[in-house]
Amino acid sequence: MEGFTADRVKLGFIGLGNMGKRIARRLLDHGYQVSVYDRDIAKANALTAQGSTLAKSVLELAGSADVILSCLTNDEAVRSVYTGPEGVFAGARPGTVVLEMSTISPDGSRELQRLGAGVGIEVLDVAISGSTPAAEQGILTLLVGGDQDMFRAAEPIFQAVARQHFLLGGSGSGTAMKLVVNALLGIGMQAIAEAVVLGEKVGLDRGRLLEVLSKTAVIAPAHVGKLARVAINDYSPQFPLGLMNKDFQLILKAAAEAHVSMPVTEEAFRVNSEELAHHDRDDFSAVLRRMEEFAGVTNFKSASMTR
Repeated sequence: MEGFTADRVKLGFIGLGNMGKRIARRLLDHGYQVSVYDRDIAKANALTAQGSTLAKSVLELAGSADVILSCLTNDEAVRSVYTGPEGVFAGARPGTVVLEMSTISPDGSRELQRLGAGVGIEVLDVAISGSTPAAEQGILTLLVGGDQDMFRAAEPIFQAVARQHFLLGGSGSGTAMKLVVNALLGIGMQAIAEAVVLGEKVGLDRGRLLEVLSKTAVIAPAHVGKLARVAINDYSPQFPLGLMNKDFQLILKAAAEAHVSMPVTEEAFRVNSEELAHHDRDDFSAVLRRMEEFAGVTNFKSASMTR
């Protein structure tokens, strides 16, 4: 099977949020023809200035694309875009390939693959690991589930937007791996929050503590940039609390179904939920602020003071 290079396929991209718009822009920069659709037409119009074609509906986009990518909020959003008389599966030609990049449940990914197969459409779940800056720079990690031949054909697209990409197995394995990765992401941020508050309470200077901590081997690369932003009380969203909260729910649901105990994850979810109730537009790293407030630490400014 020939690869999906820019001279061979036309792309359609659905969902132009913080991640989606950056990925779509990378594809345009690599010479792909990309038609775009978002319920918020302003988001779609913003990309037409960079060379994309505006689709007026999901059906219009689906009928004109050889490969369709989507980056949506949750299982419900994915289901609404792909199924029903106005969905992708109603408008796409047999032989179309779907690269579904949303963080959804593995069951949701498998259901989408089954429905696509019923109308001659191949679906890969292509979960994204990485922040919005990583998407901007094209250094994401992609976690893929689905057909091996289709994975290989899609590699030119993956290489345009990511530093590395992995096939984990059959349908649903990419989104399953994303839950594993984000369990560590969320738990790790909560662990950092608790450790930093301990340091503050025993008399360490907050700025120096965060600076030195970021240089130790125990801080994962995904968290290093968070410490620099936390140091200046910048909790503007790169990965919003609400999305981490949604992922915690998916993780714990999968754990319950698999009869796996995850007490640390449950506690991290609780703190995330508390902070979400107070600051729903902030980054998931704001759990550190929540722990500082709980501990009565006073040598930091609230997020509202830094905006």
